[in-house]
Amino acid sequence: MQEHDMSWVRTEMALAQPAPPSERGAYAWVRKNLIGSVGDTILTVLGIAIVLWVLPQVINWAFINAQWTGPNRTVCATVSQGGIQPDGWSGACWAFVNAKFGQFMFGTYPVEERWRPILVAILLVVLLVPMLIPRVPRKGLNAILLFLVLPVVSFFLLSGGAFGLPVIETSRWGGLLVTLSLSFVGIAVSLPLGTVLALGRRSKMPIVKMLCVIFIETVRGIPLITVLFFASVMLPLFLPAGVTFDKFLRALIGVSLFAAAYMAEVVRGGLQAIPKGQYEGADSLGLGYWQKMGLIVLPQALKLVIPAIVNTFIGMFKDTSLVLIISIFDLLGVVKQNLSDANWATPQTAKSGLVFAAFVFWLFCFGMSRYSMYTERRLDTGYKR
Repeated sequence: MQEHDMSWVRTEMALAQPAPPSERGAYAWVRKNLIGSVGDTILTVLGIAIVLWVLPQVINWAFINAQWTGPNRTVCATVSQGGIQPDGWSGACWAFVNAKFGQFMFGTYPVEERWRPILVAILLVVLLVPMLIPRVPRKGLNAILLFLVLPVVSFFLLSGGAFGLPVIETSRWGGLLVTLSLSFVGIAVSLPLGTVLALGRRSKMPIVKMLCVIFIETVRGIPLITVLFFASVMLPLFLPAGVTFDKFLRALIGVSLFAAAYMAEVVRGGLQAIPKGQYEGADSLGLGYWQKMGLIVLPQALKLVIPAIVNTFIGMFKDTSLVLIISIFDLLGVVKQNLSDANWATPQTAKSGLVFAAFVFWLFCFGMSRYSMYTERRLDTGYKR
């Protein structure tokens, strides 16, 4: 029998060694992400140059030369324009934002009743934060309170007419209150309704499939402005005499249905990405249709399309500004409305108001985007090669 020399075979586990110095630390990150190639180096240098050119101007306009307080336009106008600033001055007029902040948040909602939308905002934060933290228990109860109880409580708090609260017509709502109300209801309605529509479009029942296809393709084939215009102007013409709906309610329905049609296609893409073996495995276990979808297919499908779902939410949040076409003033609408105030008419007022509105929109959209990335990382447990 031939003998072999086994002296070269390791008889114990090798100890873990640290990565080479060139592969760790800040230098390694810079070399990998910023100067990994000639093209990367050129783009990095160009990007730094642009930042060094733009950033000082932005800082000067938004902070150093900005006017933070003041009673009227004179604090944000130059001497030649009837103000107190030197000629050639250019800076943000945050005094305008400070003076109009209440309207930007609540529109023409009565000042003495603004504690009601503030209370609704506090309830939203109290219920939303535990919902977004995975470790917090009782998600089912949290979801019921957030998506079912809170909307009812918010309706009575904001509208009044119950518990001794005076009635506040929705025509007086405005600003961020309208933006958040439209987007929250749209998100809460569009995801489950869009999921049902996606399942209906993949259904083997011809009538159900046809109805879902007609709805999805019809709504996706027309712009949101048309949907809002139809809901606000045309819909009352088809109702019986004396029957009407609140304009804000019609806008809520229009935005929710529009978002649901797009959400249906997003969810359908996730359903089509699930391997056929998952369906067959669920069938082999004797699961019914709704058990198969609820326990096996949909959790995987929704996880795959998280970026697309959040992208739809972000788009819907920004599209709420289109309600201005039917005389509902969201945050951007209220800002533009206040730009015509003669007491604050200066060249810097419009820039400051629009920058403030853009920052608020960016803040919410960026938050949704970052939470989406966090959720993706936390659920990234499969489909790895």
